[in-house]
Amino acid sequence: MIQIRQYRSSDVKELASLMGDLGYPTSSDDMNRRMDKIDSIPCYKTFVAVINNKVVGMIGLNIIMSYESDDVVTHILALVTKTDFQGRGIGRDLMKFVEDWALSNGSHTLYLTSGIKDERKRAHEFYKQLGFEITGYRFIKK
Repeated sequence: MIQIRQYRSSDVKELASLMGDLGYPTSSDDMNRRMDKIDSIPCYKTFVAVINNKVVGMIGLNIIMSYESDDVVTHILALVTKTDFQGRGIGRDLMKFVEDWALSNGSHTLYLTSGIKDERKRAHEFYKQLGFEITGYRFIKK
């Protein structure tokens, strides 16, 4: 049975591993530094999916206000399921959890971005199945 709960600092090693599964290998020390910063910002939330006391997925988000409307928007920043646990509905459960959480916190809009890469095609189809629409482009400058 999948349990979804708020991230705890004791989960950092598993989160570092999940970042590797997402395609962004990172050390536990680096992840710990990131999570310390993220946890210090009240509008950021991190939730984990747990099976048998093992973290097998995570979703990270922040709450933002819209300039275009009065909407409170939930921005999904990261979603990942442990490779060995994919296909078991964990990602779907995490997304449903966040959708319910957002509604209960006054947010009626979810949005996310995803890179245009071949390895993201399955994720894109997953988002479409959940009712997300492609509405624009993402631009980035480093």
